[in-house]
Amino acid sequence: MSTTMTNARLLPGAPVAQAILVQVAEGVSELRTAGMTPALATVLVGDDEASAGYIRIKQRQAAELGFASPHVRLAATASQADVHAVLAEFNSDPGVHGVLVQYPVPGGLDYDRALQTLDPDSDVDGMHPVNMGRLALGLPGPLPCTPAAIEALLAHHGVPVAGREVVILGRGATLGRPLAMLLAQKRSTANAAVTVVHTGVADWPRYTRRAEILVAAAGVPGIVRPEHVRPGAVVVGAGVRYAGRRLLPDVDESCARVAGAITPRVGGVGPVTVAMLFRNALRAARSAADLAAHPQCDGRALFRLPHPEFRRQQQP
Repeated sequence: MSTTMTNARLLPGAPVAQAILVQVAEGVSELRTAGMTPALATVLVGDDEASAGYIRIKQRQAAELGFASPHVRLAATASQADVHAVLAEFNSDPGVHGVLVQYPVPGGLDYDRALQTLDPDSDVDGMHPVNMGRLALGLPGPLPCTPAAIEALLAHHGVPVAGREVVILGRGATLGRPLAMLLAQKRSTANAAVTVVHTGVADWPRYTRRAEILVAAAGVPGIVRPEHVRPGAVVVGAGVRYAGRRLLPDVDESCARVAGAITPRVGGVGPVTVAMLFRNALRAARSAADLAAHPQCDGRALFRLPHPEFRRQQQP
């Protein structure tokens, strides 16, 4: 982004991701010292090279952090039963703590149905229906990675959220809806007045122009332009599409002329999302270690008992 275009403060994701990954590496080291090697398993179905590339990146990151990374690649002709069988095997393997099914899957396969067969506590994406329910109720569990990344990014850069008006443009199940639940919870890095609006609302800019914090999560390239942004607002670009390998963000770069702070076109929320995936995997491994140490406990203790980072929120 040209520095002649804007006085807006940039909110890069790299330092946020690095801070999270340092904590993850320390946690992995503690577990390995205690005799456990955390494992994040990956499943890839089909021949999509972009998906294969994403898996390679995650495997390299896993190795750097000290995770084992078992991987299964199924042919594009794999059946729904084949996918379920792989997930069942991982569910029953005590040496596997987190599981990632790379999205998208080939046509004819039902990704959501496959996800529902996974142990919710192993779901590092945080998108299992049980985990979405935990989020809605304020119960501990693996959080959806991109919403958690946005909260962490704002907190890291000292952007106050509590008591402010947040508008989310986009109502998708992976981002808009869970982010609204997350930022409305009673917590120092959340506790906002949250409005969710979408392109089905004819006058959606009426809502975005009043936002103190605007999160673009529509997946419509360039939909947010300067005239849609309140002067001085914080703008987070979370929705993207791809044209081949070219990334097309929701937020037009010219919004930086109006915003007070803004995520960069590349390297904003994305790196933090990946870091959150590994944080979920570490939590799953710690939970399994706690269960092994206290077998009398019913369930994975980290996700079912309160802990300092995420306690059930009491209503005022």
